[in-house]
Amino acid sequence: MHSDLKEKEQIGEKKKKKDIILAGVGGQGILTVAAILGTAAIKRGMNLKQAEVHGMSQRGGDVQSHLRLSDETIWSDLIPFGSADMILSVEPLEALRYLPYLKDDGWIITNSTPFKNIPNYPPEEDIYAEIKNIPNYVLLNADAKAKEQNASRSMNIVVLGAAIKHLGFSSEEIAEAIKTIFAPKGDAIVEANLRALQAGVDN
Repeated sequence: MHSDLKEKEQIGEKKKKKDIILAGVGGQGILTVAAILGTAAIKRGMNLKQAEVHGMSQRGGDVQSHLRLSDETIWSDLIPFGSADMILSVEPLEALRYLPYLKDDGWIITNSTPFKNIPNYPPEEDIYAEIKNIPNYVLLNADAKAKEQNASRSMNIVVLGAAIKHLGFSSEEIAEAIKTIFAPKGDAIVEANLRALQAGVDN
């Protein structure tokens, strides 16, 4: 009985992996989110692979990044269709663009504020309705929450804050990674991002 339990625990430990699609528009800080999650994963001793596989990160172009975290060896830096644990997006239409990657029980965590960079941008209500058809989703106005914290440029960190409990990281781990990433920019920037993180956690 005891050995069976131990074996189950070991099997469970092997499954510490997360495949995350990060999506947004250039200039919205998706690659910063990837860097923060990667830093937290490395501090935990996990392996990671990241690939920016679509779009350009110049302001206005769509950006997609695959981030794979695991306790075990990761053989490919690309996430197969239907296997992402999460789509973390700072723009709602971009979240839907990558829906084919999401697992049946995966999560969409997205900002609700549109970035209308195409002439035929769909009605916002249609986008929100499609997101709400997903069993597991968080749709939040990250721009407004960031402004409430006097951190208007940190809406990406608000979205990250809303996502972390579904990724298996603690707030403390992500806060430490934020300090590491933003320390060169000074205490005021670090503090603004920590406030934005907490606003997302509290959502």
